[in-house]
Amino acid sequence: MLKAVVLIGGPQKGTRFRPLSFEVPKPLFPVAGVPMIQHHIEACTKVPNMKEILLIGFYQPNEALSRFLVSAQQEFKIPIRYLQEYAALGTGGGIYHFRDQILLGNPEAFFVLNADVCSEFPLGEMLSFHRQLGNPDSFLMLGTTANRKQSLNYGCIVANTETHEVLHYVEKPSTFVSELINCGIYLFTPAIFHHIGTVFQRNQQELLQEESTNGWQRAEAIRLEQDVFTALAGQGRLFAYKTEGFWSQIKSAGSAIYASRLYLSCYSQCHPERLAQNQPGGPTIRGNVYIHPAASVDASAVLGPNVSIGKGVTIGAGVRVRESIILHGASLQDHTCVLNSIVGWDSTIGRWARVEGTPSDPNPNDPYAKIDSETLFRDGRLTPSITILGCNVTIPAEVVILNSIVLPHKELSRSFKNQIIL
Repeated sequence: MLKAVVLIGGPQKGTRFRPLSFEVPKPLFPVAGVPMIQHHIEACTKVPNMKEILLIGFYQPNEALSRFLVSAQQEFKIPIRYLQEYAALGTGGGIYHFRDQILLGNPEAFFVLNADVCSEFPLGEMLSFHRQLGNPDSFLMLGTTANRKQSLNYGCIVANTETHEVLHYVEKPSTFVSELINCGIYLFTPAIFHHIGTVFQRNQQELLQEESTNGWQRAEAIRLEQDVFTALAGQGRLFAYKTEGFWSQIKSAGSAIYASRLYLSCYSQCHPERLAQNQPGGPTIRGNVYIHPAASVDASAVLGPNVSIGKGVTIGAGVRVRESIILHGASLQDHTCVLNSIVGWDSTIGRWARVEGTPSDPNPNDPYAKIDSETLFRDGRLTPSITILGCNVTIPAEVVILNSIVLPHKELSRSFKNQIIL
């Protein structure tokens, strides 16, 4: 039997995702109409013999998370549990801390997925590739090709082209190492805990020697990437499976729109029922658009491509929306125009207003380009990026909001450009 672990991180992370992460834990942020981690869970449930999915993180088990767990269990008919860390333990520390829960029932192997990635999740392919290796104590990481410049922002894998063994692994190197990068999706056997345990023991020894110098450091905080993979590389145990499918990180809110586009484009194959169709008396749909059944959209609106409309959203006459995510309860009054933006929960955009951002898309002419997790500021100025309205933001009629981030519960009175409105 198999299990899966989704690492959902904790509230101290996701700072690049503000102001959206104020309202909902980042892993529950809707991408292409469903919570980000629902895509992970769905991929796991398609693997034969998958018995349980564990979410590990440092979030308080709040109402939103509990509600999501209940509905996901009902929908996918599989036990899904949340295990809360007592502190942020890192990518390796969390699974090591809860190893008894993971090993319960004696799984032959388990997947580990980072929550902040968007992917086709080729889990079935990884499983058969692992079985072909014929080494029951080997571990597998999913890799993809990045361009030379961007590879420095990721974990870089040097692998033997014949055997696919990982010979060398460096997390965010300072000079070019390899175009093959780590996707944050792994297949482990229980033997991995021996290797994480070695790191744990070593950390404890070091802490005992330093004793009182920095008391806050914990031996349990272990990073899979730097602490475990770097040591495992070249030992004949760690292998890389390369995917040609889509993959992207979801670090910033801008990357959520890009991830939404990737998922929407695969819905035509895997979830055609989620894509809106042009119908007589309905709005004009261009490209891939998701509309929640409980949204109300005027027939004269034009939506798409790459638009996701949440629950209870109202869209008035003549509204134009493109490359955007409109979150539940928002209201777009007549003739508003929303481009490259995320409109927060219960926000209102007045008539004839324009809310527009600058997309931070990867270079379309480079097949291996990834989305840049760009900084908010460059040379002391706000980098033009997508516009984000936090929850309960009110935009008056006939104003223009361009490349700006508006924090929750703001009532604007005029136009803004390239600003963070606190």
